[in-house]
Order: sequence, then structure tokens, then C-alpha cells
Amino acid sequence: MSYGDIMRVETTGASSQTARQDGLSYAGVAASEKMAQKDADRMMKYNSKISSVGKRNGISPALIAGIISRESRAGSALQNGWGDHGNAWGLMQVDVNPHGGGHTAVGAWDSEEHLNQGTGILVDSIKQIKNKFPSWTAEQQLKGGIAAYNMGVGNVRTIKNMDVGSTGGDYSSDVVARAQWYGRNGY
Repeated sequence: MSYGDIMRVETTGASSQTARQDGLSYAGVAASEKMAQKDADRMMKYNSKISSVGKRNGISPALIAGIISRESRAGSALQNGWGDHGNAWGLMQVDVNPHGGGHTAVGAWDSEEHLNQGTGILVDSIKQIKNKFPSWTAEQQLKGGIAAYNMGVGNVRTIKNMDVGSTGGDYSSDVVARAQWYGRNGY
């Protein structure tokens, strides 16, 4: 992939705060992998759409699956396609709040059009992080783009504390660990 190799990105996995949402008494990569595994059966119905969108956008399908797992639990956390108290749309939870991302919902919540929109936002975030931090490795820029997908490019400041201010304080680390699990399991 032209945006770095998700399987080579360093990660610490889920925070204890994120892991507790699933009733897990442990955190880290093991917790992220357990949550990804819990979503795997639901995720399978989106596999062909995820693969198509990943190929079209030059993004690993495993990364798209990792974001879907974190954002919507492969759709199970949504109410009629909506999450985040009506502020986010679809499997990838595109931020439609005018004071947040300000995006317009595209397609059905589980459609290829929606996945293409969310992945396009991710690609744009990665490109902006590449411009902001040109000395970072491709994998660091990829992880920074994942963090920016959650909290905006302006909030990504350092490699070491990339997730400070993200949801759960672990967004990119958790997504990366989930994506790596999906990468080893059919994506």
C-alpha cells in the first residue's frame, strides 16, 4: 500500500477504558484482538465491499475493518445507521456534526458508497499528516492519519503521544491492533 504497511505499525492496543466497554479485565493488543474477533462474524458480510473500497483507495482492507470494528462494532452499535448521539453516520462513523467533521452522510449506512466516503476521509487525513510530519516514517504517518481520522489533523502532535485527546486516549493504537488482527484473519 502506498500509505505504509498496517502490519508494521507499532501499537500498544486498547486502553483499559476501551477494553472495559467489552467487560474485559485486561487492556493492550490482546484486548483489541478480542474485540476484533467478537466483530468478525458481522464483519464478514462487508468483506467484498471493504476489499473493493480498499483497492480503489490504496488502503489495506484490514485497516478499514479495524476502523469499522472500533467505530461501530461492525454495525451492532448503531441505531438506524447512526451513532455518537446522532453525530456520526454509518459503519465508519463519518462525523456529520457541523462543529465536528461537518461531512454529509453519503449512501446507506452499510453501503460501498459510505465506505468509500469514510476511506476517502482517512486517506485525506493520512496525506495531511504526511505534509505536517514529512520526517516520520510511512508507518508513523499512517498511524497519525488514523488518529487524525478520529480527532482531526491539528490534534496530532507527537509520535510518542499520538493518541492524547482521542476517544479513549487510544484510538490509533486500538484501530491498528484490530486491523493487524483482521490482516492475519482474511483481510
